Amino acid sequence: MRPPVSAPWQDGRVTAPNSFYDAVGGEPTFRRLVDKFYEGVAEDPLLRPMYPEEDLGPAADRLTLFLMQYWGGPNTYSASRGHPRLRMRHAPFVVDAAARDAWLLHMRVAVESLELPKELHDELWTYLERAAYFMVNKMDELS
Repeated sequence: MRPPVSAPWQDGRVTAPNSFYDAVGGEPTFRRLVDKFYEGVAEDPLLRPMYPEEDLGPAADRLTLFLMQYWGGPNTYSASRGHPRLRMRHAPFVVDAAARDAWLLHMRVAVESLELPKELHDELWTYLERAAYFMVNKMDELS
């Protein structure tokens, strides 16, 4: 007699079947996305100061784990860091329109580098664009 098959969330896999995560290729795709994104951030005079670590590796790992979980992959992010609380975690930094636009520029390059099918590309980009606008915490002064 075979042992019962455990549900994904019981054996540590915690991936949603037929998820966006699986459709785009899982962890390797998200790692490529984030690695490409941080190549741009590393050289960006506006964004780089927002990453206090000497090495961008820890920030890249956090973003990778968050995106993987959001899109149906393992829940490693929440297991290690708790609720994302994205606005609260970014509150110490000025995220204005210029920072948002710089973030989107580097993320656009990263998304394009994946060469995803159009429907997956558009779904990912729509989320990232909305997230970038949501993170703005300082409005420009009116002239």
